[in-house]
This record gives sequence, structure tokens and C-alpha cells, in this order.
Amino acid sequence: MTTSAMAKEIGESADVAARIIRNRPATRAIAQRIGNGPAPLCVICGRGSSGHAGVFLRYLVEMRLHIPVSASAPSVVTAFRAPLMLRNALFIVISQSGRSPDLVAATRSARTAGARTIAIVNATASPVAHAAEFVIPIEAGHEHSVAATKTVIGSMAAGADLVAELTGDRSLASALERLPERLHRAQALDWSEIADDLARASAVFVAARGPGLGSAREIALKLSEILRLPSIGLSAAELQHGPRAALSSRTPVIMMRIMDETAATVDALANELREQTIALHLCGGPHGSLPWLADDDPITDPITMLVPAYRMIEQTARTCGFDPDRPPRLSKITETF
Repeated sequence: MTTSAMAKEIGESADVAARIIRNRPATRAIAQRIGNGPAPLCVICGRGSSGHAGVFLRYLVEMRLHIPVSASAPSVVTAFRAPLMLRNALFIVISQSGRSPDLVAATRSARTAGARTIAIVNATASPVAHAAEFVIPIEAGHEHSVAATKTVIGSMAAGADLVAELTGDRSLASALERLPERLHRAQALDWSEIADDLARASAVFVAARGPGLGSAREIALKLSEILRLPSIGLSAAELQHGPRAALSSRTPVIMMRIMDETAATVDALANELREQTIALHLCGGPHGSLPWLADDDPITDPITMLVPAYRMIEQTARTCGFDPDRPPRLSKITETF
């Protein structure tokens, strides 16, 4: 069977992360120019998979920089023409192509308003990169598959490295240095046990807490995008509220348990779901059912968990006769206004 571009690009993720670490001196220079003075607000701008990398970054910024984060709504600028008061705020835009007009307009507007603007992009010669004051390259190379994989992992790693440099967090910096090797080892993790439940599923729930939430939303998007299966990524805390009523024998739950302050609550929820005979596939912790590496850092582990999830989705797609590289009605670059 011919190897898909998606499979090849998942396999390149470790090299992407390694290049980001090698680029650390440039990231450090940006952090030094921004300074560590208290910004009143951080705004993160991105759509789709880049938006999920932004959810991951939101937790890092709030946990380590202790400043509130808002998700940008670009249509406020593009459709409603209402520029925001962002003087001295930190504005971070995340994009693979850097070409979507709404992201470009939001970045320009933020910079004009006095925000310190940073673009985390794969295409450094792009309108978004030109609109921002600072650029952190993902350096993932060309991504042929419509489904973003290595650029998502690169975006998360780049955002985490920026936070490590802004805070002088040596522990996080060391965890990022271990990340390429862990991404490589994660290639061997086989999550194919999920596939049987997916074949019978009417919908899938993907849950995590804290920094894992961005990865949960990203996996849910890939299930919808590649396997054409309605999926929702949400906080494990939210799964204890309204969405829980929708669970049934035909709605498997994929849950990621990170070794941090949220671990006990995720463990408790996992026990409850098993008692209710919900098909649960849990990664992490003493009762995890999915193959996993030994826990490392709770910030970088959600990045590593993307690799076996991506691989499972790519393999399941080919088994089902779907082309993982070219989902129907989608294109690689989506330009929104």
C-alpha cells in the first residue's frame, strides 16, 4: 500500500521540533525585546488546527505568565470594522500558510493599536509574517496533505519555547529538548484498538483538561476531517455537564490524562464512564488502555500524544478506503474574511 503524505509528515514531526529547538537563540532574542513586563492581556489568533495550537498556548500563557488570554475573533475587525484597544497587549497569531486575509487584517489592526505582535508561521514570506512585528518560524517545510500534522506539532512546540524564554523556565526548556526524541518514539505507539469502536460510532467525544485540551480539539477535528465522523473535542470537566447526556454505546470517548493537577479528576471521570459501559479509550495514568510512553512533562506530553492519534486516524482512513491526504470539499489553504 502506498504511503500517504500524511503518514510521511507525521513521521517528520520530530525533525520539525528539533529545528525549533535549534532556533531557540532567535526566539530568545524576541523574548528579550518583548521583555517580561506585565502585559495587560494576551490575544491569540488562529483558525482550525492553528486555533487548537492557540488553545494549548493559552494555558501556557495564563499558567506561566499569569496574564489573561482572549481568543481573537477576526471578524470583529474584518466584518464589523471595530478595531480593538490593544495597547501594550501581547498578540500572537498562529498560521501555517500565513495567507488568510482575516488573520492578516487582525494582526495589522493589533499592531496599529500598539500591541506587540508575534507570528508563529510555517510560511515566513507570507502576509501574516509581514504584518507582525516578530516572526517565529515553524520550519516544517512543505506540507502536502490537506490535514495539518507536523505544522500543528511545530506550532505548539514553538509557542511553548516562546513561553519558556519569556519566563526563563529552564524545566520547560529541558522538556522541549527531550520532545524530538519522544515524538520519534511515539511513532511506535499503536492506537488501532480505537478503530473498531469508530466503525460503529455515530459520533466521538475527545476529552482532556488543561494543556491537553488543544490536543483533544485537534484530534476531534482530524476524526471529522479524515474519517468524516462527527466529533467533538472538549474539556473533561465539560463532559461532566450537558454533553454527558449524549453518551451512549455508539459514542466512544477518547480521553487523555496528563500527569498534572487535573489527573485525579480525569481518573475519576474515567472510572465513572467505565461503570456506565461507555467505550472509553484512555491514554495516560495507571489505568490507561492506550499504549503510552512513560510520563514526562505535563506541558509537552499533550504534543507527543498527537502522534499516535494522527497515525491511528491515517491508518483507519486507508482501511476504510478514504484518502487521508485529500478529504472531500476541502483545500490545503483556506482563506476566510
